[in-house]
Amino acid sequence: MNFFPMFLRMTDRDVVVVGGGETAAQKVRLLRKSKARITVHAPDLCSELRTLVTSGDISVVNGALTSATFEGAALVFLATGCPGIDASLYPIVRDARALVNVVDQPELCEANTPSIVDRAPLVVAIGTEGSAPILGRQIKTRIEGILEPDLGRFVRLAGGLRPTVARLVPKEQRRGFWRWVFAGPPRHLFTTGHEIEASELIGAAIGRNGAPDQSTGGVLSLVPYVTRVPDLLTLRAVQRLQEADLVIHRKEDTALLELARRDAERMIIADTMNAMIQAQAAVALGERVVWMMPLSDLAGARKLISCDYEVLPHTQIDGII
Repeated sequence: MNFFPMFLRMTDRDVVVVGGGETAAQKVRLLRKSKARITVHAPDLCSELRTLVTSGDISVVNGALTSATFEGAALVFLATGCPGIDASLYPIVRDARALVNVVDQPELCEANTPSIVDRAPLVVAIGTEGSAPILGRQIKTRIEGILEPDLGRFVRLAGGLRPTVARLVPKEQRRGFWRWVFAGPPRHLFTTGHEIEASELIGAAIGRNGAPDQSTGGVLSLVPYVTRVPDLLTLRAVQRLQEADLVIHRKEDTALLELARRDAERMIIADTMNAMIQAQAAVALGERVVWMMPLSDLAGARKLISCDYEVLPHTQIDGII
């Protein structure tokens, strides 16, 4: 990755947009979804920007552009509508050490605006490093169809309950509780118009210190593979990796670990007997364990395991059983 994906807190931070036409207005529309202080720097403004200035939603400045113009800005957009002018202003912004986005000139951008699916506070950002913005918008459209329109309000409800859940639901059960909230009946009820019922169901579960029928026992999932190509892992294997507390793997499995939960513990073990001992010990502590192994090791591992486990199917490849 040439760009590191992250979200910036913009509340009460200054953003400067250079330009007063439609190109600048597009950036201002996006920025107004945040709580940033927006200043437009231009001699003339389109009607949309003039209206926002009149209402006090944004500020306008005119005059010479120097590095002092951009000092202290969290972000700068060069959006005059003229590529030549924008490119000529780029060194000035750089002198001020501000993050800059030069519209339609990805080679000059230190920050890119992704395609966004907005279900605030849930926000999905899709970036292509400026290489394929149309593809980014196509992916955005597909995700828009997947996420329910009311999902943001449900996420906000869940966020408000986090302190209560932290206080009343035991730590070892919290991830399972939230999995039930977002993948089970509460989400379905809320996003189909039964908001009160969803809230009551969640409240009752918190009162019982956990999700209904939530098992406190650990789970061991064996994930055999015939090749270390992440795209060839099954959907179920990816789901287990995303839920894992511990991932046991070989040193050579680095590419596959890109699909694992980032804060899962990772243990490199090449010896099958040692891996089995570590896996069963973690399961006994109630952890969700994923043990990744070449398909050729599966039969030997199954003979050694004494606890309950599941074997996830592997992707078939021509010539390999």
